[in-house]
Amino acid sequence: MGLSADEIGIVLLSLKVALTSVALSLPVAIVMAYLLARFDFPGKTLVDALVHLPLVLPPVVVGLALLVLFGRRGVIGAWLDQWFGIVFAFRWTGAALAAAIMGFPLMVRAIRLSFESLDGRLETVARTLGGSRAWVFVSVTLPLSASGIVTGAVLSFARCLGEFGATITFVSNIPGETQTLPLAIYSFTQVPGADARAWRLSAMAVLLSVAALVAAEWIARRKLFSFRGVKS
Repeated sequence: MGLSADEIGIVLLSLKVALTSVALSLPVAIVMAYLLARFDFPGKTLVDALVHLPLVLPPVVVGLALLVLFGRRGVIGAWLDQWFGIVFAFRWTGAALAAAIMGFPLMVRAIRLSFESLDGRLETVARTLGGSRAWVFVSVTLPLSASGIVTGAVLSFARCLGEFGATITFVSNIPGETQTLPLAIYSFTQVPGADARAWRLSAMAVLLSVAALVAAEWIARRKLFSFRGVKS
């Protein structure tokens, strides 16, 4: 597509942010989806609403909340900076955090549906054979729900690639540090004569997003993973 060196850098940064977001949020999403799918507890409706809140909130509100919590002077950010030297604000790691939060609901929903569609009798039989809940979860539930887990991860990845509002509010638009594909496209649309660069990056964003969505749909339909690694 004739991308320049700095445009390739923008694409690579976007991929790094999206992949990091998915890797960090996937374990939490699996646990949360399992709790919502398998347990009834006080406040479950509230927890479910909080998980899906980023889907309905304006992204800039999420970004502002992240700035208040994880900024250098934020409630959590100041503590992390002082004791561990971890800084999220105006860093690519902050972009990954913002993207992870925005993609989290999609990931949890896909994984939860996969857990709920699983025949619970299989887990019951495994437990009657002496397996603990943790062993059954790792050896039975996860393998049988692998397609849903992968689908949720891919959908979250696609959402992370397109994240704009929370990212620009929390970590700004810094070339080479936090300027992902959506932010770069926005910047180029504001610069006279940079329309070609904006179109090239837009085309790349479309290609990456479509590829991720097609992969998610293909995985969901094919059920590539099943118990003991046997195709179904």
